[in-house]
Amino acid sequence: MEREAIFRSSWQIVCHVNDIPSPGDYHTFRFLGETIAVVRDQDGQIRAFHNVCRHRAARLLDGDKGRCGSRIVCPYHAWSYGLDGALLGVPHRRAFPEFRTADYPLPPVEHEIFLGFIFIRLTPGPGPSVSDMMAPYRHELAPYRFEELAPLGRVTWRPRAVNWKNVGDNYSDSLHIAVAHPGLTRLFGAGYGLEAKEWVDKMWGALVDTPSTSRSERFYQAYLPDVDHLPAERKRLWTYFKLWPNIAFDIYPDQVDFMQWLPVSPTETLVREIAYVLPDDRREMRAVRYANWRINRQVSLEDKALIERVQDGMAGSSYATGPLGLNEVSLRSFANRMRALIPESRLPQAPPPGWSHRREATQRTVHS
Repeated sequence: MEREAIFRSSWQIVCHVNDIPSPGDYHTFRFLGETIAVVRDQDGQIRAFHNVCRHRAARLLDGDKGRCGSRIVCPYHAWSYGLDGALLGVPHRRAFPEFRTADYPLPPVEHEIFLGFIFIRLTPGPGPSVSDMMAPYRHELAPYRFEELAPLGRVTWRPRAVNWKNVGDNYSDSLHIAVAHPGLTRLFGAGYGLEAKEWVDKMWGALVDTPSTSRSERFYQAYLPDVDHLPAERKRLWTYFKLWPNIAFDIYPDQVDFMQWLPVSPTETLVREIAYVLPDDRREMRAVRYANWRINRQVSLEDKALIERVQDGMAGSSYATGPLGLNEVSLRSFANRMRALIPESRLPQAPPPGWSHRREATQRTVHS
C-alpha cells in the first residue's frame, strides 16, 4: 500500500546535473522494481527514461553511472535509441513488416531539476513540485550555490535491517541528540533546533567553540576555513532538511550531502548518499571535509544502532503506539500525512492479513 499511496508518486533524487556533464553521460536509479536512467542528450538537455528496451525488456544501461556515446544500444538485439529516447535502429528490419519505429520510443519518466539536483517520480501525483516543497527555505539555500556543486567521491549504499520509516523518524528526531550523539552535542552544545513545514522539516545547530575530546571534532572546530560566499550566520552552521517522504539534505559550510532511504521490504532499507562540494583547492578545506566525513560516519553508526533497537522492539507483542511530545513536531507532521494517505495506519493493531490486496482491488473497481 505504501508503494502505491506514497512512493510511486513521490519525488526521488537521482543525481546532480554535474554528475552527467556531457552528452551521452548517464546515471541510473533502481526503485520499486523499476530501473530508470537520466541522460544528457546531444543538445545538453536532461532526459529521464525507463531503462528497458522496447523489444524484449533487456536492461539497456549498466552500473550506477557511465557514458553511452551518441546512442543507447541494447546489448541483447542491438536495438538503438537516440539520447532523446527515440528508437533509431532495428537490425533485421524486414522481420517486422508492420512495424513503425516512431511507435516504440523509450517511455519517459517525469523529472524535475531543483537547484541542479535531478528528481524523478514514477507516476504523476497530486503533490507539489520539489521547488514548491522547498519554497519556504529557498532563500536559505541560495548562498550555497547548489547549481555549481560537483560530486565528491561516489554514491554509497548502506543496508539497514529496519523499516524505512524508522530511518526517517530518527533523522528528524531531536530528542535523542543529547542522549545518543555525544559528538554532535560537543559540536552544538544545547543549541539544536527543529521545525516542520507542510512538506519539509528543518533541523539545525551552530558550532560552539568548547574543547572536544575527539581529534576530528577539534580539527573541524579549529580549521574550518572562511567560506566567503556564505553570510556570517551560516559560516559555522550545520542545517538539515528532510523532504517528504524519504530524502534529506545535510548542508555544511564545507559541503552538501543528500541522503535517501529506499524501502526494500517491511524490515529492510537501503540508505543511499553522496557528498557534493564547490571547487576549493585550499589544503585546510580538503582536510576539514575529511574531518566532516569522520564525524558523520560516527553519527551514522550511532544512528544504525538506535534504529535497530527500535525495529527490534517493534517486533515484540508488547509494543503499542507511543506518545509524541509537543516538541516532536516533525514526527507528528509525518505521522499525520501517513495516516491521511493510509487510514489503516491509525489502527492500534495491525489490520488482518490481505487487507491491502482487498483495498487495492476495491480501488481498481471504483476507478474502472
